[in-house]
Amino acid sequence: MNKTFVYILLLVTIQTGFAQIIPTLPAKPGVDPQKPAEGKTKIIYVDKSKSDIKSGYEPKMIEVQGGSFDMGSNDGENEEKPVHRVTVSSFKMSQYEITVAQYRIYCKATGTEMPDIPDWGWKENHPIVNVSYDDASKYCNWLSKKTGREYRLPTEAEWEFAARGGNKGNGYNYSGGNDTEAVAWYTANSGGETQPVGRKKPNELGLYDMSGNAKEWCKDWYDEKYYNNSTSINPKGPSAPIPTNYVINSKQISVIFRIVRGGGFISEFNTVNVSFRDGSEPDAKDIEIGFRVVSQ
Repeated sequence: MNKTFVYILLLVTIQTGFAQIIPTLPAKPGVDPQKPAEGKTKIIYVDKSKSDIKSGYEPKMIEVQGGSFDMGSNDGENEEKPVHRVTVSSFKMSQYEITVAQYRIYCKATGTEMPDIPDWGWKENHPIVNVSYDDASKYCNWLSKKTGREYRLPTEAEWEFAARGGNKGNGYNYSGGNDTEAVAWYTANSGGETQPVGRKKPNELGLYDMSGNAKEWCKDWYDEKYYNNSTSINPKGPSAPIPTNYVINSKQISVIFRIVRGGGFISEFNTVNVSFRDGSEPDAKDIEIGFRVVSQ
C-alpha cells in the first residue's frame, strides 16, 4: 500500500471543499531532492468540517440515490456471508459523524448531560462518543422536531450502500479507497483517540470517516445469521432482538445487540472495511462508538 501523501499550500479558499490536483514545478538547483519529480501530481483534500460545524446544529446532508449492490463479503467473517443482492431507496446521510459541538447543542437545548468525557477531553470538531443507541435515537428525535424533517439512524443496508459509494462505488475494501492510511483513523495512526471529522479522504459520495474514527450505530438488531434470510428490498434487520449466546466461566450468557458499523480509532485494519459487521448492547456507552444520521 502506498502510504505517502504529500501536502502543499493551496491557492484556493477553504470553502471549495473539493480535491485539488496541482502539477509540481520543475526541479531547480538547490531544491530538496526528496521532493516529487517533475510532471508528477499532488492531491490535496480540503477539510471543510470546521466551517460546516460552525453553521449550526443541523448536519450537512449528502444525497444518496437509491440502487442495488452486493452486500457482505465471502472473504470476511461468517456473519458477513453470504454475499446477497440488496436494493435500497434514496435517502440522505450526514456528510460527517455527529460532532461533539453538534451534540452539545442538543444537550443544552434539552437539559441532557454530556456523555462521560474521554481521556483526551471533548474537542468540538471530533465525533461524539460514549453515546448509547438510545442516546443517538433521542438526538435524532430532537433534531426531527427542531427542523421539521425526519432524522433517524441508518439501517445496516443503507449504511453499507453509502459506505461503498452508492451507485458511484468503485468496489473498494474501505470507504473511499483500498489504502487504510488514506481513508481511515484506526489503531495504527489515531494516537489512541478520536480525530477531527473530515480530515481523511472522502468516499465516492463525499462522505467522510465511514471507515474508522468512530464506530457508528445503525438501526437494526444484530443477528449473525441474518444474511441467510435477509429481504432483498430495503432490509431492516430482524423484527425482534436475536440473542447472541456466549459461554463465560462455563456459564451460558445471552446478550442482545444493535448493529455497529465502520470500525473506530482503536480498531484493526480488517475491522474498518465496508463489510465488517459488529454489534453492541443498546445501552452501552463506549469510547469508540458514535453515530451519523439519515433522512429522506
